[in-house]
Amino acid sequence: MEKLAPLIAVVGCDGSGKSTLAADLLSHMRERRKAESGYLGLGSGAMGNRIKAWPIIGPALEKRLVKRADRARDPKDKIPDVTTALVLYGFSLLRKARFKRVLRLRKRGIAVVTDRYPQVDVPGFYDGPGLSAARAEGWLVSRLAAKERAIYVWMAQHVPTLVIRLHVDADTALKRKPDHNPGLIRQKVAATPQLTFNGAHIVDIDATMAYEREKSLAFEAVDKALV
Repeated sequence: MEKLAPLIAVVGCDGSGKSTLAADLLSHMRERRKAESGYLGLGSGAMGNRIKAWPIIGPALEKRLVKRADRARDPKDKIPDVTTALVLYGFSLLRKARFKRVLRLRKRGIAVVTDRYPQVDVPGFYDGPGLSAARAEGWLVSRLAAKERAIYVWMAQHVPTLVIRLHVDADTALKRKPDHNPGLIRQKVAATPQLTFNGAHIVDIDATMAYEREKSLAFEAVDKALV
């Protein structure tokens, strides 16, 4: 694999402060070199809020979509239908496009700080393949699931230079993100230690400590990784 500029990935449960820390890390890195930011999430939450704001049908439609997406994340359930599979696959194509932009920056010698990073350790949520948790039944849904997983395997092969893995308890996360699904938050808190990012160098930080201390530890880890 060709040599790429460094990539620092900031990962953690919703409410762990990924976006804030990623922005500060970018400013810190720009003091020494060219660096850009990259968002590697799905943006599904923002889209859901836009749908919810539609007149009359918006709230009911958003609720229905969330329910179907929850079923696709449940290993005991099956992917509800082709439409759900197509929506989730479409989101993964969007993530792939964002990943390719990050890759182009790295090929140009520009370091990147990302908010989130795709992984294959935990399917169904947490930036993993959305069609690989629940059962994929039927030719088309199974085909979409296989194609989506191949995308994530490809992305995961590009191992970050450093992963800053933020840890937060569920109660703290929900205080910071009261509009989020409590069950999903608890799942993400439990899954955080399982994320290996294909053997990447990982620095774990307690995201409940005073932010200045957290930021100092993150800066120190980045400086060591980029020596």
